[in-house]
Amino acid sequence: MKPIQVGLLGIGTVGRGTFEVLRRNQEEIRRRAGRGIEITMVADLDVARAASIVGDGVAVVADARAVIANPDIDIVVELIGGYGIAKTLVLEAIAAGKHVVTANKALLAVHGTEIFAAASAQGVMVAFEAAVAGGIPIIKALREGLTANRIQWIAGIINGTTNFILSEMRDKGLDFDLVLKEAQRLGYAETDPTFDIEGVDAAHKATLMSAIAFGIPVQFDKAYVEGITQLGAQDIKYAEQLGYRIKLLGITKRAAGGVELRVHPTLIPAKRLIANVEGAMNAVVVHGDAVGPTLYYGKGAGAEPTASAVIADLVDVTRLHTADPHQRVPHLAFQPDAMSDLPVLPMSEVRTSYYLRLRVADEAGVLARVTGIVAEAGISIDAVLQREADEVLGEGATATDLIILTHETREGTMNEALARLQALPTVLAPIVRIRKEELN
Repeated sequence: MKPIQVGLLGIGTVGRGTFEVLRRNQEEIRRRAGRGIEITMVADLDVARAASIVGDGVAVVADARAVIANPDIDIVVELIGGYGIAKTLVLEAIAAGKHVVTANKALLAVHGTEIFAAASAQGVMVAFEAAVAGGIPIIKALREGLTANRIQWIAGIINGTTNFILSEMRDKGLDFDLVLKEAQRLGYAETDPTFDIEGVDAAHKATLMSAIAFGIPVQFDKAYVEGITQLGAQDIKYAEQLGYRIKLLGITKRAAGGVELRVHPTLIPAKRLIANVEGAMNAVVVHGDAVGPTLYYGKGAGAEPTASAVIADLVDVTRLHTADPHQRVPHLAFQPDAMSDLPVLPMSEVRTSYYLRLRVADEAGVLARVTGIVAEAGISIDAVLQREADEVLGEGATATDLIILTHETREGTMNEALARLQALPTVLAPIVRIRKEELN
């Protein structure tokens, strides 16, 4: 049978990895797919560099539209990234009747509803395993392996840069700014790391997982997004003393009245497996009603781990290339006419528990006033840790840290209580609030 012909848009780190892994493992892949898969055309602005990678036998052009227009190309792999030209090219490829494979989580999280609708109308597939957690086959697990389950919640470490930074902060007791510079020096963080450290990258991925888990449209604009830039070494230290680790988690949950979709630093019990995921590794816990919790762990980025996911999608598309479109796995797991209108809850309606750190004057009555306000708000306290005074304020006055762990409460209620606490004259600095998840 004639090999499937693939056009590659962009041959940067992942594109090169895809080309090299596909060439290295071509016989194994052919045996699995039932026919050969060949990259026969590449578009890249640096034509000379691209030609040096692919060698003879592969057409290299500067214009991506030449790949889309080629009638011999069956699948277009988009590895350009971003929301701009990538969206235009993906929609043009779909309109031309080409299947699309992409690693572009930002594009799908923001424009996925439009792109999937266009693909369904044309009877083509958009495959995106590489868009979430690199080489971990989490999309396939959610969309196919766990299809018997009513998914209850997902919690994932889905950004390797932030996990590396948090691991280094914990191991070395250093503050965020110092560790970020080291991460940039080592190549774990970009020169402009904003998407990573502010949680945007993780939110793109969480949005896609949420849509697949609960059968709702992709709604990145409804996600709550908070990064790690405000975390201090002392909070990581205190969390450790209390039996917790701090991780940046992407969380989506089925809740009363809707779906939670949020990314933020989170205290997790140190005994949980996901709390012990270190360095630049990724991990996702999925809790289904039938199977219980399942854990997926591996490299979330890099040339060959991401290429592994891209090629898995190429194999899937090759197998189903001639199948009736109605018999294929739906893009978001649920049939398009059976999608849910469950709303994404505003953060103020989310229920979770909290770690609070208050910098307070070390004087009589402070603890009673603080706990009194928390109690009046109807928030139940799980634990209180008052440190020894460690700062002299003058005239014999001293200051200390007061740590409070709460039981579950509504975020809006916590916001109101924090406003009252911050107004106390004995609270000397902005209160640190970090959410806490037991992940039972």
